[in-house]
Amino acid sequence: MRTIIEPFRIKSVEPLTYTSREEREGYLEAAGYNLFLIEARHILIDLLTDSGTSAMSTEQWAAVMRGDESYAGSESFFRLRRVAEALTGFRHIIPTHQGRAAERILFTVLTKPGHVVPSNTHFDTTRANIEFTGARAVDLPIPEAADTQARLDFKGNMDAAALEALIAREGAAKIPLVMLTITNNSGGGQPVSMANIEAVKRVASRHGIPLYLDACRFAENAWFIREREAGYVDWTPKQIAQKMFSLADGCTFSAKKDAFANIGGFLCTNDDRLAQQETNLLILTEGFPTYGGLAGRDLDAIAVGLEEILHPDYLRYRIASTGYLGRHIADRGVPIVEPPGGHAIYIDAARMLPHIPAHQFPGQALAVELYRHAGIRSVEIGSVMFGAAARHELLRLAIPRRVYTQSHIDYVVEAVLEVNARKRDIRGLEIAEEPPFLRHFSARFRPL
Repeated sequence: MRTIIEPFRIKSVEPLTYTSREEREGYLEAAGYNLFLIEARHILIDLLTDSGTSAMSTEQWAAVMRGDESYAGSESFFRLRRVAEALTGFRHIIPTHQGRAAERILFTVLTKPGHVVPSNTHFDTTRANIEFTGARAVDLPIPEAADTQARLDFKGNMDAAALEALIAREGAAKIPLVMLTITNNSGGGQPVSMANIEAVKRVASRHGIPLYLDACRFAENAWFIREREAGYVDWTPKQIAQKMFSLADGCTFSAKKDAFANIGGFLCTNDDRLAQQETNLLILTEGFPTYGGLAGRDLDAIAVGLEEILHPDYLRYRIASTGYLGRHIADRGVPIVEPPGGHAIYIDAARMLPHIPAHQFPGQALAVELYRHAGIRSVEIGSVMFGAAARHELLRLAIPRRVYTQSHIDYVVEAVLEVNARKRDIRGLEIAEEPPFLRHFSARFRPL
């Protein structure tokens, strides 16, 4: 059968609110043309992020009722730890309220001014947490990733030769860790091959540098390996994920992505001394080590989600449905980052809107127009988010897990194609005000 069906039944529904174009224009003006600042009730289809926006399953809701809200020694924590240890193999599982809290703790402990942290591509909060400590975040994607139209199986890979050169240039003592983001979010949701993880591990180990995974979308990455990399077709997603984690010295994880949870995350390591330092900081800023800023019910929901995310039927549907959106717009003239990624489709806004220069933020302009036209919220991944470090001017359509049906995606396809048909009418933006860090969350714009 060629029809994609959702591998679940819908048990509870939430109404969507329709708005008129005139109403949406007013909401945009009031929000300073920043879609983060528009109230969710004024959004029809919300593709701003796949983080914390998933629908939980009946088993997760049952687990919520089992939540042990004891301050110390919660049984919910031990249930989560058993699942996370079996999956990752790490001895120390440190819960946090979300992924960026794990990043903050990790980089506060490990990095300082003068340090350099290489990655295939750092995402926004990772880069911000590194730079907040005075260290420098360096992106080392493979050269082929510079071409958004190139169709490679593992376009999210790190350039291992460039990593070797960076270490030679900076010195291993200045590089406290190497980080691989799987899948590569800023690079278009593109996967990283097992061979590349192994190659990066060899380089890092040769110089005594620990390798960390930003493992937010580890299950989607595992599925791509199973489908695309020789030797893994008979492996289960869990077996592939376990091998990925076995190559790392630690990881950060946002449970708001590949654990179907609405909040939560954790930080992992096998280093006893480092774990103690991280736990001390956790107690200071997040909470006791057996809850880490989370309710017991959230810990239990994460434990169930970590197992559900690895079901082959779900992953097959997830990747196919994302590809469906990507192919239906790309094959009709909308330039996307090829091939379609796992959690999102990225429109190459610079290529789609060549009349809008980077300093007028083509990705943001496209996001504004897509909302104005159809009530769809998306997010810019470009010069607004990354400033001078931006490699591309992209618009991300991030798909929440188990939330939207194929008819919702068909509506998105129709809207994107209609906007593309009159793309020459779209105009750029300028920044009216901005904060010093992570400006895309709260900056305000003026149309040009």
